[in-house]
Amino acid sequence: MSKTVETEGALETRGIEQVPDHERTAKTRELFPTWVGANISVLLLTMGASLVVAYHLDIWQALVVAVAAPVVSYGLVGLIGIAGKRGGAPGMALSRAVFGQRGNLLPGSLIWVARWGWETINAVTGAYAMLTILDILFGLKANSVLDMVMLLAFVVATFAISGLGINAVQKCNKYATYLFGVFSVLVLVYLVANTDWSKVVHQGGGSTAAVITGVGMIAAGGVSWIPSAPDFTRYLPRTASSKAIVGTAVGGAGVVVLPMVLMGAVMAVSTPDLAKATDPVSFLGEILPTWIAVPYLFIALIGMLLINSMSMYSAGFTAQTLGFKVPRHWAVSVNAVISLAFGGVLMLVATSFMGSFIAFLSLLAVAFSAWVGVFGADMLRRSEYDGAAMADTSRASAYWYKGGFSPAAVASWAIGLVSGLMFTTSDWFTGPLAKNNVVGGYGLGWVATIVISGALYLALPKPAVRRPEPTEPTPAPAGERARVNA
Repeated sequence: MSKTVETEGALETRGIEQVPDHERTAKTRELFPTWVGANISVLLLTMGASLVVAYHLDIWQALVVAVAAPVVSYGLVGLIGIAGKRGGAPGMALSRAVFGQRGNLLPGSLIWVARWGWETINAVTGAYAMLTILDILFGLKANSVLDMVMLLAFVVATFAISGLGINAVQKCNKYATYLFGVFSVLVLVYLVANTDWSKVVHQGGGSTAAVITGVGMIAAGGVSWIPSAPDFTRYLPRTASSKAIVGTAVGGAGVVVLPMVLMGAVMAVSTPDLAKATDPVSFLGEILPTWIAVPYLFIALIGMLLINSMSMYSAGFTAQTLGFKVPRHWAVSVNAVISLAFGGVLMLVATSFMGSFIAFLSLLAVAFSAWVGVFGADMLRRSEYDGAAMADTSRASAYWYKGGFSPAAVASWAIGLVSGLMFTTSDWFTGPLAKNNVVGGYGLGWVATIVISGALYLALPKPAVRRPEPTEPTPAPAGERARVNA
């Protein structure tokens, strides 16, 4: 990320305000490692294993899922990211132009709360990676005290990176991309040499419905990044290529999702319990030799740190749009404390990590998708955003609309959200319309949410943007008028 006045140095001081044009000097190619870093997670291995164990897909069907999922989800990430270059502000600040100053508090609050869960899952996975490394190297077995120490260390490190700001996040993502590439090649070579490929290739395949469900499951993870996309594109100039923004998002995610999902599917042949493991990380120590497992777990740990840092970085902006009158780096601390508390509960109480994760993922995707449908539909009619109006939360704001709400946006969001939940099924919740239809059967409640909320918003009448009334020029004093006339 090119340095600007506000991001120069270690600590980024800019918050949700619009970035001035003269500071928007970033390059679209710098987004590529951002979306690579957003996907360096061993959870993708476990999800790849689930395709084989839970959905009974063969390796070729898993390949279809691994290609289609990032194209679908990160295609949406890239499209929403275009709003960042148009408006030069974080996603939830731009959202004020769509929902109204008060109306934006509704989706903003839900997305903020949903991030608590996402960051908790990431923190727990990172803690498990640290515990597995300690076990492999020193024989230290996990216990409740060590669990909490590792969780605390992970959350503190996450807070440090995300608190510093976008330069720190981008630089860490860049180096993590190189490390991940090197060690992923090592893992792939090891798997190629030590896997019973006849068993992998001749494994029976699943149904087309299972393939679609698998795409929906893995794509749902990418959906969680869609509202954050403008946060990472707001330093791009207005002339930046929209096609490049979409391409870097899909490409950056794809180079991680594709190999990791396939590796998980291959690993599941020899370790079928992988998809049901309480601990989603320790299996690497069982499958891989120490000289590969330890460095790869370190890379996984770094990846989880970066994913959580990016999420908390965006959460800080969301907190500011909700009215927290604190600098962005202190707003991040709220999410850090919450993820620590929830992570402790998950590590000490949960009996099935993967079951909890998949259930959470389906509900998380619906929560984000209601906003995505409305905001994305609004982008079809809006090419620019008024920075002054976004910053002005008073009744004088051009984005005040009716009582601070845009009725069309809020109604479409609420109806889309409820409708999507009705079509959603998971271990925790099953909507009344989730059975006996393809949407619920394929786990596509989040897709229904986007379609319903977006279509409603396009159909409903939108309030006019109120422009400030021109002021009458102040009459010049009589003596001055006389001098002018003379």
